[in-house]
Amino acid sequence: MPTRNTHTYDVIVIGAGPVGENVADRTTAAGLSTVLVESELAGGECSYWACEPSKALLRPVLLRADAAHVPGLAAAVAKPLDVDAVLAHRDRLSADWKDDGQIEWIKSAGIDFLRGHGRLAGEREVSVSTPDGDTVRLRARHAVAVCTGSAAALPPLPGMAELRPWTSREATSAQRPPHRLVVVGGGVVGVEMATAWQALGSRVTLLAREGTLLPKLEPFAGELVTERLREAGADVRFDVSVVAARRVGNGAGEIRVTLSDGEVLTADEILFATGRTPRSQDIGLDTVGLRPGDWLATDDSLTVTAVPGDWLYAVGDVNRRALFTHQGKYQARVAGAVIAARARGERLETGRWAPHSSTADIEAVPGVVFTDPEIAFVGLTAREAERTGRDVEVVDYDIGRLAGAVQYRPGYRGRARILINRDRQVVVGATFAGPGVAELLYSATVAITGEVPVERLWHAVPAFPTISEVWLRLLETRRDS
Repeated sequence: MPTRNTHTYDVIVIGAGPVGENVADRTTAAGLSTVLVESELAGGECSYWACEPSKALLRPVLLRADAAHVPGLAAAVAKPLDVDAVLAHRDRLSADWKDDGQIEWIKSAGIDFLRGHGRLAGEREVSVSTPDGDTVRLRARHAVAVCTGSAAALPPLPGMAELRPWTSREATSAQRPPHRLVVVGGGVVGVEMATAWQALGSRVTLLAREGTLLPKLEPFAGELVTERLREAGADVRFDVSVVAARRVGNGAGEIRVTLSDGEVLTADEILFATGRTPRSQDIGLDTVGLRPGDWLATDDSLTVTAVPGDWLYAVGDVNRRALFTHQGKYQARVAGAVIAARARGERLETGRWAPHSSTADIEAVPGVVFTDPEIAFVGLTAREAERTGRDVEVVDYDIGRLAGAVQYRPGYRGRARILINRDRQVVVGATFAGPGVAELLYSATVAITGEVPVERLWHAVPAFPTISEVWLRLLETRRDS
């Protein structure tokens, strides 16, 4: 295999998803020569197989659910969704799985791009196997940032290769709805894809190993999602797992799924939404003393703690701090600032509010589950507070009692909860469940991150009639309790 001469850059970034792109953008803007290495599509998982296509599938579903409850619109949306139009819209938002636009942006930002599989090859060294069979050697003067993300984790069932199951990638890029779809996993990916494909015409069976959907969130979130999925026609089952699955007809036909309770289901496709694993198996970790396939632990500067010399960074999913695109991009901004400061020989400004410390990926991580109803959450849950010994006051409110909620959707069903630290009198957790609640999330994140005193929140006046008035009602409920 021919090897080209070594090329030297200030910074090498392995992985050109949103995280890697943001690291490269920051270091380039700081005057550091930077190269992005990508083995698949520039733009990464989020652009082609996760955030963008999944929300393109879900947006028509959620809009239709809202419209079906609004007087004057119900009849207009009584027909099934136009599946071809929804999938074509998904394809457009996924750029038809071509990265020409991303490559154009990378070049316009002054970043070099190299397509190929990048592997660490020692301290500040990266070897890239290109599609044409060449090997390109890269050397970094200052930093190498690993931004390779995560991949779907599959259970250790026999015959997985012959089964050809869906992961999140196939679930967001499928070109037609399967007639019968079994979804394994009651987390975010499982409930979102069950919501989407049930509305697009599949007969969905959702299997949850635990006794609730969305088990990491407040219990009422999973209860409301379960209720709506069942109303939509999905078969939702709890406390059950898959012990075997196989395709019949020489591996080309339907799937037989054997459950832990002995029942056998028949499906056309099966989606395993059972967690994530780091994409670090084949990136040369052994050449720097790390174990291939591991998550990469970092400090708050995103520097890999097990490698000396402050040159190796792990940013985004691969460090397991917070597996969200928006959190990875936040980390990328911090990592870019750290790399630039160290390259200039500056002393890092560290601490909770410093640009060189990644803390918001630990203390106040916001997330949205785009189901019907939507679930928005940030900070602690009541269960987490109890487990960690935090003294909190739990305040609940029925969002459906708000005038703004009734305007949004007659018969609105939803719930809000905030957790207030008794000693400091600040909000430390918030969960909202109901149609349209995603837009409440930033205000909750600001309240938690900024440690706004509860007494000061009284003076943040919500407009009437909007769902944001729930903040006022939560504070009134607390005062009157």
